[in-house]
Amino acid sequence: MEHDAALQPRASFLVNVLPVGIPNGLDQSQMVVRQGDSGVAVLETERWVSPLGDEVRGALSSHLAMLLNTRDVAGLSMKSDKPVVMVKVQVRRFDAWPGQRVQLTADWELVLSEDSGHTLVTGTGRFDEGAPGGYPELIRAYQQAVRALAMRIATDAQSAEISRRRF
Repeated sequence: MEHDAALQPRASFLVNVLPVGIPNGLDQSQMVVRQGDSGVAVLETERWVSPLGDEVRGALSSHLAMLLNTRDVAGLSMKSDKPVVMVKVQVRRFDAWPGQRVQLTADWELVLSEDSGHTLVTGTGRFDEGAPGGYPELIRAYQQAVRALAMRIATDAQSAEISRRRF
């Protein structure tokens, strides 16, 4: 379901999506896929634009800004009258089986930076997306898994805002 930012109420906070933790073997420009139950292959001809951690952080930033109708202020030194929620994400697994599926497992923490680093909420999730077909379908499944992660994080951020009400 697409969210139209014009229809979304504007969040009363900004986000700061921090660099995303990615397992070392995956955080490279080449795609890494599973072969069977325990094998992996590094695909020299199938590449991300940048290392996977940068790709995931950029996608999360874009999705969260849209879903929450707010801005990601990562890297900016600006003063704001709105609180900033830091978004910390650690990807535990990001597995792909070509022609089958993609599976993303991640943990996240939302921290209110103006409140001495008070943790608002923590979460964990596993996201499975079908990927029948070739590499274009595999890339779409990767993107859908990251979008599903962003939707869960956005839901947590909205719930934390409602429960704290001091925003």
